[in-house]
Amino acid sequence: MGRLKKIYGPLALGVFLLAWAGLLSGCPFLRTWFYLFAWWSYIFFVDWLVRRRRGSSRLSSSPKEFLQLSLWSAFIWFIFEWFNLFLKNWSYVHVPSNLFARWIGYVLAFATVLPGIFETYDFLETLISRRLAFSPCSPQTLVLPSVFLGMLSLALPLAYPRLFFPLVWVFAFLLLEPALYLANREASLLRDLEQGSLRRPFFLLLSGLICGLFWESWNYWAGTKWIYHLPWPWLMRVKLFEMPLAGYLGFPPFALECWSLWQALVLLRRRLPSWLLALIYISFLLFMCREVDHFTVRSFGGFLY
Repeated sequence: MGRLKKIYGPLALGVFLLAWAGLLSGCPFLRTWFYLFAWWSYIFFVDWLVRRRRGSSRLSSSPKEFLQLSLWSAFIWFIFEWFNLFLKNWSYVHVPSNLFARWIGYVLAFATVLPGIFETYDFLETLISRRLAFSPCSPQTLVLPSVFLGMLSLALPLAYPRLFFPLVWVFAFLLLEPALYLANREASLLRDLEQGSLRRPFFLLLSGLICGLFWESWNYWAGTKWIYHLPWPWLMRVKLFEMPLAGYLGFPPFALECWSLWQALVLLRRRLPSWLLALIYISFLLFMCREVDHFTVRSFGGFLY
């Protein structure tokens, strides 16, 4: 096990390079599953870099918590897939036609979202030591406005998706941060404002942008991929990979949402019985896999195995 901790980073890098080689050579298997190979090898490699730089990492320090993060990452992304049933902002193409392979693929792909952001965040922390201080402010004055704006950001995209679809990428942050501040201040980003530090929010915002570039880049080259259908035609005129250029503005606040959603789940996991959480988790994933199949997948035909 000790030797594996030393070499899992180079192994992950080797898998990443192998995936690219297979993609460029036209290998049907690696073309279909390239996104998974790219993201999981990135996550393990960055975790290894973090461990080398500070002596510990998410995976090496607590494999069980890392597994929980990955599993609940799939749950969290399926929440946004549920929103997309109304928004219809993206669809999937060339998805494997085998149901078992396809559903496992959904979960494995969506399980990379939070680990990808948080591992990038950890690595940035090891690179930059500055506190990024500013004048402290009182979060109490932000609680009610944040909840009000969060409720609007939740309701308006569902009621008027063509006009307010971008608000999906801020609603959870606005709704949950006040609750987190009241329930567990250390978990809330409002605590950073109270202490006069932008370090944690800034690294999260930057992590979201970095991961957004990777998401879109690796998706662009993959065989099984998503494409966008945004209701504002002018947004689609200038694109970087499949994503309209203006769409990259959504990735930084999305990272804040991921933080808030994960911290809220950590609190729920302490308060709810594990059997109930497992029931909710499995039921929601099965329901959403079926919904994505019926309403979000545009074409089948990826390599099955």
